[in-house]
Amino acid sequence: MNKLHLSGIAAAALLVAGTAHAQQTFISIGTGGVTGVYYPAGGAICRLVNRDRSEHGIRCGVESTGGSIFNINALRSGELEFGVAQSDWQYHAFNGTSRFEEDGAFEGLRAVFSLHPEPFTVVARADAGITSFEDLEGKRVNIGNPGSGQRGTMEVVMNAMGWDMNTFSVVSELQAGEQAQALCDNNIDAIVYTVGHPSGAIQEATTACDTVLVNVDNDVIRALVEERDYYRMATIPGGMYRGTDEDVTTFGVGATFVTSADVPEEVVFQVTRAIFENLDMFRSLHPALGALDAAEMVSDGLSAPLHDGAARYFTEAGLME
Repeated sequence: MNKLHLSGIAAAALLVAGTAHAQQTFISIGTGGVTGVYYPAGGAICRLVNRDRSEHGIRCGVESTGGSIFNINALRSGELEFGVAQSDWQYHAFNGTSRFEEDGAFEGLRAVFSLHPEPFTVVARADAGITSFEDLEGKRVNIGNPGSGQRGTMEVVMNAMGWDMNTFSVVSELQAGEQAQALCDNNIDAIVYTVGHPSGAIQEATTACDTVLVNVDNDVIRALVEERDYYRMATIPGGMYRGTDEDVTTFGVGATFVTSADVPEEVVFQVTRAIFENLDMFRSLHPALGALDAAEMVSDGLSAPLHDGAARYFTEAGLME
């Protein structure tokens, strides 16, 4: 009798657990290398979403990936529900241009909100004789791994400058987490990295060996910014990193949070709500997020249409009409 009674309780418990499990929605956010800003930014989003998972049933996980282009392709194939991507690659993916020309426009790409600014950052060994962007010619340069936003943006810049792979004495394709050590081991002279600041990867490089941040400012760069709405001139404050006391002038993009039209409206609504209703906490979770402004997050650098779930939240919150 007792055995049957316990079995009944166990069965009921399993039924309840099964029902709860069935109501849970699992989402994954594609980010970037663990020493960049995308990974902790994605972790901060998941942290806020997971705080209220008992209410909305959404469990959020973060994945370290190859970066912007990888994340967008994974959204397209349905492997990820959300991703962080540079504003320029959001534009190219939605319009089927540049690296996305072969696969065609990703018409199902949807914007959720924008994140931090991302200056195009060049860090060179102090003994490499690199004082301007043009000085990269003939040097050993890490241009980033295929699939990363930094690699894609560097290819755009190289094309504009009339450069190709033969412009450099050595071209490496290291991921973001590997480039600081390669620089300080004297295997390369410089790295290019499109990243929010302060960045753990840049901090690592500038702390472990003598380096300088290099200005990326000439007529070619200014023309690129003038021609493309998703680029803007940017400043990296002097004194942020060891070895560079003066402000550095460069150009940049913005990090954006994107999804697919296939992700349900309610899921995107709840994720958006978790961030904007806890924006002060979100800003405190990483230094690069500290200056986020709600009004700018609704529009800056968003080339794809807003997802219906995000638009619904912004309308209800009075952030857009």
